[in-house]
Amino acid sequence: MAEARPVQAVDDVLVEVEGLAKLFDVSPPLLNRLLQGQKRVLLTAVDDVSFKIPRGKTFSLVGESGCGKSTVARLVVGLHAATRGRILFEGADMAGVTERAEAAALRKRLQMIFQDPYASLNPRWRVSDIIAEPIRAHKLIDGRRAIAARVGELLEQVGLAAADGEKFPHEFSGGQRQRISIARALASNPEFLVCDEPTSALDVSVQAQILNLMKALQRELGLTYLFISHDLAVVYHISDYVGVMYLGRLVEWGEAKALFRRPQHPYTRMLLDAIPDLEMTGRPRIPVAGEVPSPIAPPSGCHFHPRCPFAEERCRREAPQPLATAAGEVSCHAVAEGRLPEVERAAPPAATET
Repeated sequence: MAEARPVQAVDDVLVEVEGLAKLFDVSPPLLNRLLQGQKRVLLTAVDDVSFKIPRGKTFSLVGESGCGKSTVARLVVGLHAATRGRILFEGADMAGVTERAEAAALRKRLQMIFQDPYASLNPRWRVSDIIAEPIRAHKLIDGRRAIAARVGELLEQVGLAAADGEKFPHEFSGGQRQRISIARALASNPEFLVCDEPTSALDVSVQAQILNLMKALQRELGLTYLFISHDLAVVYHISDYVGVMYLGRLVEWGEAKALFRRPQHPYTRMLLDAIPDLEMTGRPRIPVAGEVPSPIAPPSGCHFHPRCPFAEERCRREAPQPLATAAGEVSCHAVAEGRLPEVERAAPPAATET
């Protein structure tokens, strides 16, 4: 079993993202552009995003579909190359790691858990081979018996039986497959896991089991998580810090409990207003209205101004800069100018009780 690592102080930053941006070229083919006189078309998926993740903590990104949170996850693990910005791991720029040995050592320390447990496992491989692949690739253990013993430990660590290694993925339920994915991610003894909506494809009761497992593993192994989700109840119960994304930008981030209790940005407030009020408090609610603008042609100034009830001319003209709050940062002219009333919310309904 992997040796447990103690959780460090809050100011011990493991991962830092600075000014991250990603543009995708979605232009028509070159011949079409030449014949029809069309210009290149760029889609801005991520636009100047910055945040820090302390060691042993969970930083979650939330937002509507298409806001860029999954692109951030793929940029952090290197599945996409950043257009601009830096990703620092223990203070070292990951883009500057070019030597093969250094890159391999870095890959061992960070892994990713994907959204769909049905598509992320090779259906032709036995579970033991799926989990053993990182062990063999990084040459962590020698010998067939030693590798098999380690695979058995990993399966038991995620709540399965060692004998399940002889089965194929199709013989398991969705929740069990996600446990297999987690075991595979843990096989290289990583310190940092990027979790791209790991529970969204699962039933609610199974979601709670997986989230409880992830929290237990974090306590046991000192893991650090970047957690991507659109489910605010899930995010509230698993996160230490939360970042709210809108159209590629990070509009607000802060300590999870404080952000949910006293949200600052109008978009954050609207997202929280969409959570069902099970206690029937009768408090006024402003649901998220309108459609998300196209990331190919985002609005000028603050991207949220076409949907914001507090927008003024400055919001349409000038992009807001991050403003320090008691719990983190917020990018909003209305907050900076004191035009928003103070609000206080109750905690979302429990999401991780079994």
